[in-house]
Amino acid sequence: MALEEVDREIECIMANNGISALNTLRSDNAPTPDYIFIDLNMPKMNGLECLQEIQKLSHLKDARVFMYSTSVDDYVLQKSKALGAMEFIVKPTGITPLIEKLSEVFTQNR
Repeated sequence: MALEEVDREIECIMANNGISALNTLRSDNAPTPDYIFIDLNMPKMNGLECLQEIQKLSHLKDARVFMYSTSVDDYVLQKSKALGAMEFIVKPTGITPLIEKLSEVFTQNR
């Protein structure tokens, strides 16, 4: 919903867990996304593990990767940056702040 408010032209492909996301990104007809948002606390494979695997996919070398979660500590922030994330986003509590944050991300990272 928030992405539609930011830009109705954005196509959002979602996965329920890190393994499913990687399978989608590795498939023969894999999308080449401009932006990838990874939840830190995904089932089956956490966000840091997923990010590490995404970095190995050559067709995603230009994708802008963002980690997000409800909270962050220094270790996770530094680790996500070291693994190639552009930014760590703390999930806002409502839709309006999320729309504002996504608008900021897309404006600053074109």
